[in-house]
Amino acid sequence: MAKKVAVIGAGVSGLISLKCCVDEGLEPTCFERTEDIGGLWRFKENVEEGRASIYQSVITNTSKEMSCFSDFPMPEHFPNFLHNSKLLEYFRIVARKFDLLKYIQFQTTVLSVTKRQDFSSSGQWEIVTKSNGKEQSAVFDAVMVCSGHHILPHIPLQSFPGIERFKGQYFHSRQYKHPEGFEGKRILVIGMGNSASDIAVELSKKAAQVFISLRQGSWVMSRISDDGYPWDVVFHTRFSSMLRNVLPRMVLKWMMERQMNRWFNHENYGLEPQNKYLMKEPVTNDDLPSRVLYGAIKVKSRVKELTETSAIFEDGTVEEDIDVIIFATGYTFSFPFLEDSFVKVENNMVSLYKYMFPPHLEKPTLACMGLIQPLGSIFPTVELQARWVTRVFKGLCTLPSESTMRADIIKRNEKRVDLFGESQSQIVQTNYIDYLDELAFEIGAKPDILSFLLKDPKLAMQLYFGPCSSYQYRLVGPGQWEGARNAIFTQKQRILKPLKTRSLKASSNFPISFLLKILGLLAVVVGFFFQLQWF
Repeated sequence: MAKKVAVIGAGVSGLISLKCCVDEGLEPTCFERTEDIGGLWRFKENVEEGRASIYQSVITNTSKEMSCFSDFPMPEHFPNFLHNSKLLEYFRIVARKFDLLKYIQFQTTVLSVTKRQDFSSSGQWEIVTKSNGKEQSAVFDAVMVCSGHHILPHIPLQSFPGIERFKGQYFHSRQYKHPEGFEGKRILVIGMGNSASDIAVELSKKAAQVFISLRQGSWVMSRISDDGYPWDVVFHTRFSSMLRNVLPRMVLKWMMERQMNRWFNHENYGLEPQNKYLMKEPVTNDDLPSRVLYGAIKVKSRVKELTETSAIFEDGTVEEDIDVIIFATGYTFSFPFLEDSFVKVENNMVSLYKYMFPPHLEKPTLACMGLIQPLGSIFPTVELQARWVTRVFKGLCTLPSESTMRADIIKRNEKRVDLFGESQSQIVQTNYIDYLDELAFEIGAKPDILSFLLKDPKLAMQLYFGPCSSYQYRLVGPGQWEGARNAIFTQKQRILKPLKTRSLKASSNFPISFLLKILGLLAVVVGFFFQLQWF
């Protein structure tokens, strides 16, 4: 008899968890508190309690080829970076393609998830839900928590003396929807993440003046990289990942600083990070530097104090007549239906094995999905999480002892702090390809480059030097997809398709192409020398 799995939430994590449950022959039921799928990526004009909220103009920071599910590429005519409505369209296509909607109970809120009395032997959970005013209880063999971590806003008001005197309007970025209504205002945006920079840029087109206050600064990068390709297609290759792992930190810091300052000098713009040694996630924004360049946005230091109408900054400067303050200060983890002990956050550390499994449970039958912030796309990351979790639920993969898991959590956290710092916003930060490979290894889906070099050298070259897209994890092992190889070789075609809307006569570039092939061959030799050293 198939094991019954409760999936909480029908956002991207919930949808892919449903698909992986079905693929493994499990029997899933998804509880979604709203009337539709999409989670974070479904824009609504009004903020709803218990649900993630985005502004109308949100566009993905990771490209379609690096963000699609591993056995279902996005349509080639889709743009490379997607407006939230376009991404939702892809989720709807996926839901129809794999017939996932029949497993979802909409407008059903999960009230509690508790262990049954015989949990130590059965591993089962009792879940109480509420729908149409009626409460119901059901028993499940396993639970996948897919409700996300962008719901409970973090507003550290105690860090802003005088906020109680401020006569203007202030709110968390979660409340922001669009720039209408902010015409002619003087606006202070606090924070320097992707939301803060997006909102500041958008408002600067309507407001009288926008100020952006940051504590530590940040690297700012464009979605457009070498030759106009999406940044993540160029950045996330196995070869470059290997170099980042083996090069000394000082060399890496110098390379990163040089790369980030190629577009504009961050020091000149007041944006340079305080601690440049940290591999903190850069802000992705194509317009911020230009808005700063012509004064629509002014970069300020940390807010020291607020008065009735003004902001006093750490450097002693004062900005008068502030009308609006927007706190783009992130979110706090919140799972009100779970006992606090299941997802502990202490000293800026999440006590979950590989960011998924509570280590103290007698049976590994509960997992938190998507509670991760990779330096890359969240979607392939969650998919590999779900592929592993469902095989753990089936008993095909096993977890180590509690002491081993706790040791791994501590070691992983130390590494995270060393690489990314202790900021609250970096609690679940992790390297992208390293983490994907780690998950893929658990299920036997990690591609062996050396074996491919012997049997399919053309594919091996693409795997190592080309973009590390999700298709790579469908070449071998459980869930192998026969279309994976072709998907890898047609990536460029799908990237260029939406760009080439004007036909041009083909030009001859034989000499340049020939030279690039020679250089590429040399890079292969150097790359595999490093790879052999690494193994």
